[in-house]
Amino acid sequence: SPRWLVFISVHLSFETSSSNTMEMFILDIIKEANKDRVKEASNPCDNFRCKRGKTCKLDEDNKPGCVCQQPSECPPSVNEFDHVCGTDNKTYDTSCELFATKCNLEGTKKGHRLHLDYTGSCKVIPSCEDSELVQFPLRMRDWLKNVLLQLYEHDVVTPGFLTPKQHFRVKKIFESERRLHAGDHSVELLAQDFEKNYNMYIYPVHWQFAQLDQHPSDRFLSHSELAPLRVPLVPMEHCTSRFFQECDADKDKQVSFKEWTSCFGIKNEDMDANLLF
Repeated sequence: SPRWLVFISVHLSFETSSSNTMEMFILDIIKEANKDRVKEASNPCDNFRCKRGKTCKLDEDNKPGCVCQQPSECPPSVNEFDHVCGTDNKTYDTSCELFATKCNLEGTKKGHRLHLDYTGSCKVIPSCEDSELVQFPLRMRDWLKNVLLQLYEHDVVTPGFLTPKQHFRVKKIFESERRLHAGDHSVELLAQDFEKNYNMYIYPVHWQFAQLDQHPSDRFLSHSELAPLRVPLVPMEHCTSRFFQECDADKDKQVSFKEWTSCFGIKNEDMDANLLF
């Protein structure tokens, strides 16, 4: 599937999933995908990938390898939107600075605990009350469905936004006269629609799991795999962190496929590994 699909979840809040917002975002993604095409390597490091916080360096034999980047070597932030908050409650100028700091702390307890918590400068995140927590999956499910429907509309005009299998699945939802159209709906209406049109939500929940379960694809979501979805939502949705913490029912610091579907209200009998595409 197109590599950039996973990033659909990175920048869009499900509170701002208007048609225009999605339109602009998807066009930005296409530009990034085109810009990121692999070029012929003139330097062994050009196409040698290192994980975040590390940079490629040639050894004495001119062979590429990964070494920790120094935080001072990171490009400075362009604006305040580049700032990120770490789990140490410290604001970093950029995500590059945070991951470089983490890399240089490798092997220490502090380094093990340091992760990217959310985008933007650190701030006070209100506590999530029980009554608020139950509303989170209602909006999230609806948003996932609407993202897929937007991708479907673009795929009809310009194929490539969805794979053929994804297109076939989403087409059924798109053509249903019963579906709830995108809008600023009350939680009561979202709850009623989930009960009434439950089957429409099964695939979107599976789809998002598959998009995140990439490194490796093992039906478990690690902290870093959840990050593309979780990190941008925390400043806007204060129940985000608590929701994903409670999804991890067995507290093994991973969210399994079963835990994920359960969190979103999908019945055990409707869990289907064949829908993870």
